[in-house]
Amino acid sequence: MTPEAALEAQVERYRQMTGEQRLEIALRLHELSCDLAREGIRAQFPSASAGEVERRLQQRIRLAYEL
Repeated sequence: MTPEAALEAQVERYRQMTGEQRLEIALRLHELSCDLAREGIRAQFPSASAGEVERRLQQRIRLAYEL
């Protein structure tokens, strides 16, 4: 299967889902991306507390919206 065909098949499956199912996928992906960002912050600042990690994550999210 070509990448284009795979993409089209995936889009078709999304079209068959309810809005609730698509929202659940989006929320899971958001949480996954936040978890990955937290891990990156912990790697960059190993001594950061959980609160500091969350503060830095929120700061990065705000910066992304400003771009």
